[in-house]
Amino acid sequence: MRLRLSPSPARPLLQKLITAGLSTADPYQALLKHVELDRHSLIVGHRPYDLSHIDRVIAVGAGKASARMAQALEATLGTRLDDGLVIVKTGHTLATKRIAVLEASHPIPDRAGLQATRRLLQLTQHLTSRDLLIVLLSGGASSLLPAPVAGVTLTDKQRTTRLLLRSGATINEINVVRKHLSLVKGGGLAMSTRAKVVTLLLSDVIGDDLGSIGSGPTAGDASTFADAVEVLQQYRCWHAVPAAVRRYLCQGRKGDAPETLKPGSRRLRSVQHHIIGNNRMMLEAVARAAQQAGLHTKLVSHPIMGEARVAAKQLTDFVKTITEGPGHLMRPCCVVAGGETTVTVTGHGKGGRAQEFAASAAFEIAGLPNTWVMALGTDGTDGPTDAAGAIVSGSTVVRAKKLAIDLRSSLNKHNTYPALKALGCHIHTGPTGTNVNDLYLVLLL
Repeated sequence: MRLRLSPSPARPLLQKLITAGLSTADPYQALLKHVELDRHSLIVGHRPYDLSHIDRVIAVGAGKASARMAQALEATLGTRLDDGLVIVKTGHTLATKRIAVLEASHPIPDRAGLQATRRLLQLTQHLTSRDLLIVLLSGGASSLLPAPVAGVTLTDKQRTTRLLLRSGATINEINVVRKHLSLVKGGGLAMSTRAKVVTLLLSDVIGDDLGSIGSGPTAGDASTFADAVEVLQQYRCWHAVPAAVRRYLCQGRKGDAPETLKPGSRRLRSVQHHIIGNNRMMLEAVARAAQQAGLHTKLVSHPIMGEARVAAKQLTDFVKTITEGPGHLMRPCCVVAGGETTVTVTGHGKGGRAQEFAASAAFEIAGLPNTWVMALGTDGTDGPTDAAGAIVSGSTVVRAKKLAIDLRSSLNKHNTYPALKALGCHIHTGPTGTNVNDLYLVLLL
């Protein structure tokens, strides 16, 4: 990770807090904490798996953190690991010994992902009940594991994904649609094999719903075809998605296409899931680092969700309340929060949810001395940009006016990247190898 922040009085503190959070969310260390090999037993959490009764151990997976997880699994299992394949976002490849690492596009699936998923399924489909399949799953897996159902093409899924990503639908709602158009998601991967399955998850889903992380390729799915249709209709995408998508979902709603794997299914008796890292673990580490740095610290208990600009106002209003009212939080202080917002995009601006959050927050804290707001995507990529997020201060709006940068217009056009770049507000980390939602900090020094 190459952390770069623009100079400011808050820079040393922000570097320390960001580093503490991303270090805790490091998939390599997280996996080593939860998985160990003790002679003939693989111990995941507190659950042992007797490898003396296992013929082959195969690892597959997908997600922005899956290569780092693969490295840790190789270090743990050594020669006991027979083969494997994980799919990562382009540019997130790492060196491995036994597990192949293939790249594909995110957030829009591409042909490389389609071919990589076919190779992955070739590994799983020939396993028997005497084999162990370890699935390494992290955020981004939904896009990296495209396996369209019969009658739906990759192009159809690409258009559907683009529409949903721009609609303002939550990631859970988007995944309901994805699961019902896929041979892998919604438990499809578990159904593709007879092997015992252990899934290790670095969660990018608030609440850690197993069916939502990576669209739940080995988890039961309570949603239905009717739910998928409802999501597309609610966000006014139904008539815009390809006809093949509408046709397949309607067939499924009538019972003429197979549903996803349901909770309570017999197949799930030989499938186990273990969360090795999530947003809350990261936030607690950041809060500890803030306290150790001598800051009065408040960890927000509820996740930051919804439209980015609305969420920014809600968080800054909350901070004003707890720092100005009776028994208020004394300066220097830090408010730590996490979650994942959405942006309903209109037009063709360049930016991301963290940058939109930060730009919105700049107006809420305008004029406040020694005050900073930071929004960071923990994977190192905020939207289709090279920035991980942004930091604004109480002087950002005034500085923008002096430089003739129309920050308000940029925000309204969802074109925050050029404005924040010109203002020197961006955070750059490069690919972090992890993905546990977003980190939000408010500093009052």
